[in-house]
Amino acid sequence: METSPAEPAAVAQRFGLAERLLRIVWIGPLIAALVIYIFFVIVGGASGFFSIPGTAGWLNTAAELGIIALPVGLLMISGEFDLSTGSVVGAASIIVALGTGFYGLPIELTIVMALSLGVGVGCFNALLVNATKLPSFIVTLASNFILAGTALGLSRLISGSSNVSLKDAGWAEAVLGSKWMFFNVSVLWYLLAAILAAWVLKQTRFGNWIFATGGNPDAARRAGVPVARVKLILFIWTAVSAAFVGIMSAVMYNQGNAASGQGYVFQTAIAAVIGGVLLQGGFGSVIGIVLGTFIYGIVSLGLFYTGWPTDWLATFIGGLLVIAVLTNNLIRELALNRGKKKL
Repeated sequence: METSPAEPAAVAQRFGLAERLLRIVWIGPLIAALVIYIFFVIVGGASGFFSIPGTAGWLNTAAELGIIALPVGLLMISGEFDLSTGSVVGAASIIVALGTGFYGLPIELTIVMALSLGVGVGCFNALLVNATKLPSFIVTLASNFILAGTALGLSRLISGSSNVSLKDAGWAEAVLGSKWMFFNVSVLWYLLAAILAAWVLKQTRFGNWIFATGGNPDAARRAGVPVARVKLILFIWTAVSAAFVGIMSAVMYNQGNAASGQGYVFQTAIAAVIGGVLLQGGFGSVIGIVLGTFIYGIVSLGLFYTGWPTDWLATFIGGLLVIAVLTNNLIRELALNRGKKKL
């Protein structure tokens, strides 16, 4: 059977398209997000998953998680971890609640105090990691316990409770705690954070430094990359973002809780990994991290609309994490192998 001259060209074009797709670092998370979303639309659509309240539910979850997951993902690309974010969220929320709700301080002052806490925690983590060369996993986990215990102890010592009400946040209610058609204002803040992170990673020299630091820190130093400064900025960015979410939570829910936020400790890293960030560093994208938070939010809220027991949520997330790691490694290896063949 004879083939037309156009057929080999068409086959080559299809293979060329496949190679280009493989080189898109967020193609895996995109496919996963579409498949999972369609699945829950089919299974839970009749219960309201596809409705405006249903969409707002998973987007609100993804937004609050994503504001922290973005800098956590960039930090992971640089080869480091931050597990102190959970305690920063709780401590920031209780600072705002105690300051404004208990002592009657201006909301502006307590917000500055909470953000300053984030800067301090970020500096502490970065300086300890850079000075001692200890794994950031251990350093930030220790920071998480220290700050969580301190926030809880001081809150109970001052107010007698770990939960403090915040009745009037003034202008901060509109900026940090408002809603529009079930969508929290955190969705808008997440959009702004994603635009900033994407610009930094793809359009600035600092973004190149992040990849270089995660790929090979010794070679990056020899090339003139200020590795210690890169890590310092990223640790501060991560902690300040966590503090911002804590402030937003206090304003949105009219209370601060020193024990809240511990779920973010691993959720942010999980979202980044699901979004294509490699655990060993040097590889990832902002779009992938955003898709990872979408996947996390869809699964978290989607199970509710299916009517299945939510006890299975951890099972779904764990399975997604394993599949994501295997898929991301496979796509990266295929892309690298095809690149070597061309050379």
